[in-house]
Amino acid sequence: MQIREHCSANKPAVILHPSGTVITFDELEARANRLAHYFRNAGLVEGDAVAILMENNEHIHAAMWAARRGGLYYVPINTHLTASEAAYIVDNSAAKAIIGSAALRKTCENLAEHLPNGLPPVLMIADEDLDGWQRYPECVVGQPDTPIDDEVEGDLLQYSSGTTGRPKGIKRALPHVSPAEAPGMMSALVGFWMHPDAVYLSPAPLYHTAPSVWSMTVQAGGITTVVLEKFDPEGCLDAIQRHRVTHAQFVPAMFTRMLKLPDSVCNSYDISSLERVMHAAAPCPVEIKKQMIDWWGPIVDEYYASSEAIGSTLISAEEWLAHPGSVGKPMLCEIHILDEHGNELPPGQAGEIYFAGGFDFEYLNDAAKTAASRDKHGWATVGDVGYLDDDGYLYLTDRRHHMIISGGVNIYPQETENLLVTHPKVLDAAVFGIPDDEMGQTVKAVVQTVDPADATDEFSDELLTWLRDRLAHYKCPRSISFEAQLPRTDTGKLYKNELVTKYSV
Repeated sequence: MQIREHCSANKPAVILHPSGTVITFDELEARANRLAHYFRNAGLVEGDAVAILMENNEHIHAAMWAARRGGLYYVPINTHLTASEAAYIVDNSAAKAIIGSAALRKTCENLAEHLPNGLPPVLMIADEDLDGWQRYPECVVGQPDTPIDDEVEGDLLQYSSGTTGRPKGIKRALPHVSPAEAPGMMSALVGFWMHPDAVYLSPAPLYHTAPSVWSMTVQAGGITTVVLEKFDPEGCLDAIQRHRVTHAQFVPAMFTRMLKLPDSVCNSYDISSLERVMHAAAPCPVEIKKQMIDWWGPIVDEYYASSEAIGSTLISAEEWLAHPGSVGKPMLCEIHILDEHGNELPPGQAGEIYFAGGFDFEYLNDAAKTAASRDKHGWATVGDVGYLDDDGYLYLTDRRHHMIISGGVNIYPQETENLLVTHPKVLDAAVFGIPDDEMGQTVKAVVQTVDPADATDEFSDELLTWLRDRLAHYKCPRSISFEAQLPRTDTGKLYKNELVTKYSV
């Protein structure tokens, strides 16, 4: 996959919002080429890895493109990680180079003390000075802005969010072909869903799989990407209005935050330029999606996939209105729903979701986890639970490891969480099991309120009553506590282990 060559040189490839920084396609091409030459001259060869420790800034796409066109694995690292956590990924991926940024200077500075084999040989930091690190982009100024002679396709080496343990590297074999011969995994979908005059909004951190893959695929199609430097619900609406955004991708938590804005704010922005939006990464409560369609119209499409790229589904807004709650039908793959013994289940019965026909992958340096993700047929799973209806539409129930067993009854907390966030005073919610001597586990909820002043015992009692009027009592929490901020990733995944530990005492 290449940066689009057949579009105006001065057309913006990236627009940062709200700063307004613009990188044209010509500039992005030149920046990526200079950095690719730098990597080659530093001794990096096909199959080596480059760790990228950057926030959403003007350099991150050039870093990803440079690595990709040099046959390298690029490893974007979560910017919220501590130096110790980031060093684990640098070490585990055997990165030969790191490119950091001024905003992550402190993390870069402290990496060395957590790396058993020391820092990689190639170290760069953007717009900052750090002993032992080359200042970027100054260090590549003398490099050619034309492609390297031996361009070959690289790939993303994404690390999981680590919500159930240490992050795992998700690695695919390189194709050993030129970038021109290697279409991206999302090229067909983007080509079908968008058009050359589109303006694409990427509101999430680019260190996540979907934002990095989608934005690069969009750029390969010659389409401008508007990148939010940090997600803000009103700032997102401003970006749509200001840049006449036509297409965008969100996670459900972003929908919830925008919906909780006052009506006067929501109605003050012109979002009429929107043609289609996509959401993914986490289950979306039915009521939240209905509210978004009521607001933005039947343009809210959805896909279900994973960083492992073992398979995916797609559902349009129109289809979803006829199958509310579904994440769609499979795209270029097959879905199998299996019970705990590996037997295929009929429509309507929930089990673990397996895919056949997707990309092959391995969990880096973890043969046991890789093997556990496959069944006897070679079908692959990431541990999600769901069911198919009679028409072949997939519905997600929850993650396997989120299931609560209380008194011998299996309870999937996603249903309760989805209901909680529809309450007008609730911004976010987590439901999980905590130890109980009699029942094995009991259901616990932790809520983040829109207004911190509502985090009271009185509201907790009110919310419990509200839930019991709408949900089977065995699914309802025994108690509700409040947190100022839930430990959720930027893609909407909850770090429930932190909450389980805290409330199991």
